Amino acid sequence: MTLPPLSLYIHYPWCVKKCPYCDFNSHQQQGDNDKAYMQAVLADLDNQLQENLVQNREIQTIFIGGGTPSLCAIDAMEELFLGLQERLVFAKDIEITLEANPGASDKEKFSAFRAMGVNRLSIGVQSFNDTHLQNLGRIHSAQQAVETVQGAQACGFDNINIDLMFGFENQSVAECLSDVKQAIALNPAHLSFYQLTIEPNTFFAKYPPTLSQETNWEIQEQAHQLLVQAGFPQYEISAFSQRPAKHNVNYWQFGDYLGIGAGAHGKITLDDEIIRTLQSKSPVDFMQNNQHKTTPITQSSFEFMLNALRLKAGFAPDLFVQRTGLTLDNIKEPLQKAFELGLLEQKGNIRATEKGFDFLNDLQQIFL
Repeated sequence: MTLPPLSLYIHYPWCVKKCPYCDFNSHQQQGDNDKAYMQAVLADLDNQLQENLVQNREIQTIFIGGGTPSLCAIDAMEELFLGLQERLVFAKDIEITLEANPGASDKEKFSAFRAMGVNRLSIGVQSFNDTHLQNLGRIHSAQQAVETVQGAQACGFDNINIDLMFGFENQSVAECLSDVKQAIALNPAHLSFYQLTIEPNTFFAKYPPTLSQETNWEIQEQAHQLLVQAGFPQYEISAFSQRPAKHNVNYWQFGDYLGIGAGAHGKITLDDEIIRTLQSKSPVDFMQNNQHKTTPITQSSFEFMLNALRLKAGFAPDLFVQRTGLTLDNIKEPLQKAFELGLLEQKGNIRATEKGFDFLNDLQQIFL
């Protein structure tokens, strides 16, 4: 197998409060334990490096997600970055993304993060409508969202993603399009636009809002058209930009990534197998025990297709061979079925048709 690009994911598990729709590994912040946590994160990295999982490979991208990493104390984040630079080789054009939320960040922090080397922000706006923000359990207002994006830009960030959600209870098409227009007006480099889904073990799963699939379909059609017309081409099922997120593209192309922090998982290509690493989700357990599990990936063809079919451009057949160590014969039958159903096409790359993109879950299931 050809070694793919290598990324690093770092998980910061705390938020001001848990949102009712969120199924990420996030916990309400209690006390000041950022320094202790980041020391445990570096210890986690040391453990994985000692196992020689990455063969001194360059790190192409870093993504600090959560949770709400912009909550982290500046001195603790500085300690993390110093530790990373001591242990890893950064690519010259490395992309370093940090997730931030309005209401949990300010200009002082943005300036500090930028000085550390963060060169991309992903800001969790979700909506510019105060009523919908309140119903989603967000701690910020629409005005704070605008000021947060503008504040980050004033600090020199020119590579900013805005996260937008749609499909809220009682959300009209006009309200969603207003959100999209406001996001476009802020001139970000990238927009993530995705539908609210009800996930198991969330507050919304227990007390579900009323959602309209018919309205959601209309929203999706009109919002996608608006984004493309405004110069934000769709390159992935929920991502719009002329400047794709290098870190996320590495995921979707079945690249490698180290995962450190509570609940983080990684995927590493070795000489004769592909492995998954997984850490304890409990921040307390992670800090006390710091023992990750390692398991082999046995369905690499399905995992490759699950990710690569999210990309509008699809994938080159050679990439499947390089990333999985398999040949296309291993997926010959499901490929043929998807072609016959009009869900896939091959024009150089193998990619989803418009119909396949509309019914992506059904397309992906064919390869399971």
